[in-house]
Amino acid sequence: MTIATTLLQSTTALIAALSQHSTNGNSQLGTLHAPKLPTFLTNNPVVNGFPWGGSKNAWNSDGYYDAPNTGVVRSYDFTVARGTVAPDGYEKETLLINGQYPGPLIEANWGDTIQVTVHNQITNPPEGTTLHWHGQKQQNSEAYDGVPSVSMCPIAPGSSYTYSFQANPYGSSWYHSHYSSQYAGGLWGPMVIHGPRTAVYDVDLGPVTINDYFHRPYFEILEDVVGVIGNDPAKVRPASDNNLINGKMNFDCSTSTTSNKCTNNAGVSKFQFTSGKTHLLRIINTGTQAIQKFSIDNHMMTVIANDFVPVKPYNATVVTVAVGQRTDVLVKATGKPTDIVWMRSNIAQGQCTEPANQPLALASIYYEHANTTGVPSANSTAQVDTTDPCSNDDLAEQTPSMSRTPTAPAKTINMNVDFLVNATGHLVWTINNQTFRGDYNSPLLLLAKGGNTSYPTHPEWNVYNVGTSSSVRVIIKNSTPTSHPWHFHGHEVFILAAGTGTWDGTIVNPSNPARRDVQLLPANGYLVLQWNSDNAGVWPFHCHIAWHLSGGLYANILENPAGIKDLPIPSTSYQVCRDWAAFTGNNLPNQIDSGL
Repeated sequence: MTIATTLLQSTTALIAALSQHSTNGNSQLGTLHAPKLPTFLTNNPVVNGFPWGGSKNAWNSDGYYDAPNTGVVRSYDFTVARGTVAPDGYEKETLLINGQYPGPLIEANWGDTIQVTVHNQITNPPEGTTLHWHGQKQQNSEAYDGVPSVSMCPIAPGSSYTYSFQANPYGSSWYHSHYSSQYAGGLWGPMVIHGPRTAVYDVDLGPVTINDYFHRPYFEILEDVVGVIGNDPAKVRPASDNNLINGKMNFDCSTSTTSNKCTNNAGVSKFQFTSGKTHLLRIINTGTQAIQKFSIDNHMMTVIANDFVPVKPYNATVVTVAVGQRTDVLVKATGKPTDIVWMRSNIAQGQCTEPANQPLALASIYYEHANTTGVPSANSTAQVDTTDPCSNDDLAEQTPSMSRTPTAPAKTINMNVDFLVNATGHLVWTINNQTFRGDYNSPLLLLAKGGNTSYPTHPEWNVYNVGTSSSVRVIIKNSTPTSHPWHFHGHEVFILAAGTGTWDGTIVNPSNPARRDVQLLPANGYLVLQWNSDNAGVWPFHCHIAWHLSGGLYANILENPAGIKDLPIPSTSYQVCRDWAAFTGNNLPNQIDSGL
């Protein structure tokens, strides 16, 4: 019997055997004490009722292009260090931000400036690090995108670096390390940019993070994933040990095969509903590899945004959220004041997905008069999942609130995704037969700033120069049996088509196709993306499964090389490289993967 089945059949009170500090450090996420979020932050100027002005809304303003300049700076101070927590009862050393797992919530209003100073205090062993602000456009500010070997050098141990960028676009997201597979070791946190409402609701419950979870140290798993494949191909598809909601879940300690301390009934996340009220949930897949199927017993969800793009509302009992994706849903509390129901996130199963030893994550939702240590009764009924395990929800349903029609592309690129075992016996992932490997000491953005935009001796940097093309279409063919959540930095992306087999040229909703920054490339299928080239830089284009990215499933889009010369690159970008060079002069980084 699995731990999830035990929970579902239990009549024992849901009383955590561990304290919140033991499971999650200084984080309050997943507790009934976690703060509800406001409509917007109010310690700032307000114009016609809103920080972004009263004339902007989701139907007449594009979050990527119409951001105001509020003049407000939101400052955060992050210390990254190792610490011990037990999110599911299994105690392990984890990478923490300010002693928290998950990391602190970043909040800002649309158009604010976010400044985050990161202090790298990772020791025993020391590691470089960076933070990436997932989905932020970084218009003219790619130096703060946080991708080592591309937009910056890693932050050396003992050093600090301050990121500064405009909060643009708005909605729900997260930040994470982009250094190797480091975020699989705990280095991530939620981010909310408040902007125009797209629908009416009463309570913003804030982030609902869902992530597969591994007990082994991330670097140990990585050594298997990128090591010599030998006679054990399962090494490249490691099974996760658990599945967490807001960093919490129980684990059956009798199944543990290590000497690490483990406590049963560590505690699940808890949420509060109020009868008759409509609640906003910001679902964020912060995981390493898993496609998640999210649902709430006995309740319908209404989807109002996918990634940073508000959509015309549509109903769903189960929503698909791949790694890096976000979905904002509204839930009307239609139950009785004493009801308790289960929230579920289930890792999709099959060859097209990644394996999981404990795929079902559970959290409890308590109505206002329910006993908050009680267990949902048998009347808490799971939704029937009829969704495709390998693909996102139907593109035809995902109609953006603000209509935008893509023009015929100025440039089209065809990419073939595949994998191979190289001459040394290592499995690598490829785009057009080329795997990626970055050079931490030579960020491409800084090279391009200096006029170096051609790299004939470094094919492993996998650079596609689109010149001054006004728009780019990429047709990706997936020659593998695995689905890949595909992410592009720095742009609002049209999702023109996705499916199995070969693309027949049909565009879904051609006058207003779906837009988002992560979309599943189906197993043995295709994905057609398009964007306007309006943000000079060297932009990452990659699968967001951490192990695949480490294995080289990544390309760089070099956009407007001449324009890069005019980008403002802060002096701190060069200083962080000098600090990194000084560190690596005496400490050889153990870069066993792509670097990302």
